[in-house]
Amino acid sequence: MIAQLIKNYETGTSLLSHCIANMTDEQLDAQPIANRWSTREVVCHIADFEPINADRMKRVIAEDVPTFLGSDPDQFAAKLCYNTRDIANELRLIETVRIQMATIFKTLDESDFQRTGIHSRDGELTLKTLLERITGHIPHHVELIEEKKRAIGL
Repeated sequence: MIAQLIKNYETGTSLLSHCIANMTDEQLDAQPIANRWSTREVVCHIADFEPINADRMKRVIAEDVPTFLGSDPDQFAAKLCYNTRDIANELRLIETVRIQMATIFKTLDESDFQRTGIHSRDGELTLKTLLERITGHIPHHVELIEEKKRAIGL
């Protein structure tokens, strides 16, 4: 089960890349659904939270019951120039983080995935739960991007 979870985690970047392939800057920046981020903003959001989640997982692996803070995605979007960031750079960051983390995960024993940390909002979380959450992050957003694509006629 852990091996499949790691494999799914590893394939997330290609899922996202495939979803946005051949989209123009205009399409990436379109906001066809009121009060929803553009596709570019979604990709930037994913790129910002990959290193945060990697740090949380590394700390759970390396430290004894570490604590980590939650972050507000809307504050990141408002302050971190999502509208001007380069999609290719964002995808490279996501891919690099996932390659590094998958390499680490593959060295761990199954029991290591039961190690825990304390999230400021969500309480105690296992490494497995953290990995499940971040593995599901891209597929969740791909669904939302596909909804945007349909709304602009793609």
